[in-house]
Amino acid sequence: MNQTLALYDRISSLPMGDRLFGLAFSLKAPYFRTVRPRVREMRPHRAELVVPKRWSVKNHIGTVHAIAVCNGLEAAMGLLAEATVPDGYRWLPKGMDVSYLAKSTSDLVCVAETTEADWANAPEVDVTVHATRADGTRVVEGTIRLWVTPTPSR
Repeated sequence: MNQTLALYDRISSLPMGDRLFGLAFSLKAPYFRTVRPRVREMRPHRAELVVPKRWSVKNHIGTVHAIAVCNGLEAAMGLLAEATVPDGYRWLPKGMDVSYLAKSTSDLVCVAETTEADWANAPEVDVTVHATRADGTRVVEGTIRLWVTPTPSR
């Protein structure tokens, strides 16, 4: 089992475990601290987290900035990739294609999903992502493309 997934499995059952794991994850990938992810689910082929709507991620019209939403989606994708990538392989994001569908007026749930068939296409793996606001409206959807290759020997 991947170390990140094992850590999530251990910490998530603790009180405030989602916040604690989100902090640990953000220390490993510091850029994600900008959105303060609260991880709700991490398992092979699926990850889900919450990006809280707070002052530091708002744009000039008071909604969650589009790039902050993309940061949340990329964080979810990273959790999914960590939980899904086969032993002896590594992943790198290769590109992102998203559509902005509605205003991000609340906390957002960011979801990343794949299937076994998606990973059969390695080295190129497409991860489907979307962000939903509190009323259930999908605000962003898209695809993050991964490059999955064997980990080079040292």
